[in-house]
Amino acid sequence: MRSDTVTKPTAEMRQAIYDAEAGDDVYGEDPAINKLEDLAAQKIGKEAAVFVPSGTMGNQLALLSHTERGRK
Repeated sequence: MRSDTVTKPTAEMRQAIYDAEAGDDVYGEDPAINKLEDLAAQKIGKEAAVFVPSGTMGNQLALLSHTERGRK
């Protein structure tokens, strides 16, 4: 496995990126993110899901949702 920072996209990948419909995911306007979140929610049997771009961000969300700020 190699880091995604050295992987070169193919011409097809670049075309898919160029053609992709995009929107602001903060306002729920990105159809790809909305579809991904809906699929994730279905797979885990929950009402909703949230997309995070990194494991670190996911870990931070998990910690913050299960603890209170300032607790040791």
